[in-house]
Amino acid sequence: MPSTPEVSVVIPTRFRPELVTRAVRGVLAQTVTDLEVIVVIDGPAEDTHAALKLIDDKRLRIVGLPERGGAPNARNLGAQAARAPWVAFLDDDDEWLPAKLEVQLRLAGECAAPLPVVATRLINRTPRADSVMPRRLPEPGEPLSEYLTLRRGLFYGDGFIQTSTIMAPARLMSEVPFTVGLRRQQELDWTLRAVRHPGVELRYASEPLVVWHQDENRERISLANPWEQQLEWLRDSRELFTPRAYAAFTMSVLSSMAAPTRSREVFRELLAEARGHGRPGPLDYVTFLQIWALPPNLRHTLRDRVLGRRR
Repeated sequence: MPSTPEVSVVIPTRFRPELVTRAVRGVLAQTVTDLEVIVVIDGPAEDTHAALKLIDDKRLRIVGLPERGGAPNARNLGAQAARAPWVAFLDDDDEWLPAKLEVQLRLAGECAAPLPVVATRLINRTPRADSVMPRRLPEPGEPLSEYLTLRRGLFYGDGFIQTSTIMAPARLMSEVPFTVGLRRQQELDWTLRAVRHPGVELRYASEPLVVWHQDENRERISLANPWEQQLEWLRDSRELFTPRAYAAFTMSVLSSMAAPTRSREVFRELLAEARGHGRPGPLDYVTFLQIWALPPNLRHTLRDRVLGRRR
């Protein structure tokens, strides 16, 4: 292994040895070979340790934590252990296409900003269909909070960022870590805080270079619905959003988490939150009503039929 690799790849994992070994092998197959892979095992997990030890590659490092601290904490600890000037993140259930890091390093080298953050499009893979997200890239001068939250149609994904697509300077990760304890929207929270840091510029690769596996038959954090915690986070983070973005997030993302409650009180609370502290547009109201009116499975099926190509 080189004394100073070009990229450190951080993969947090827990109790998913088959998935994390697939993720590691995908990183080791990158066209960029000057890298290290830091797998942070989030708490005791003998099966995961045993599976990773079968991968014979000196670029792989395993960091085992004595107790569970959550994915944001594991990412932060992995970034702290990184020896490279660049840190890229990969969730254990996702995969990278072979040229992912090569494209990102090239884009970072072309950026005049001292602290470029480079993301990519991804292939959103559900049991029914594949679709590419984000469907569009940021426009010049567009507020990032609006790009990441406003919809131009009834389905999410117009603007989007996901953890497995992010590569950032190690220096930035030491100054702007992930928020420990936040269960959902970890990448949105980090990105909106990171771009406020002096010298940071967000760039996107135009091609999809990550496969985001949306397996719906297994436990995933992104399928949990801690809407009360998310509302608390949103209120505490109001300065990160424009009024338009605040309303859009409340009436789409937050409502998607809360709608399974079928509670009229929650419906009214979120509508009042969006109107009281944000500035909803007509499409926000349509989105809000269809989220509360349609069962999640039906909405997901409609989304895949409209946006995806059948698998």
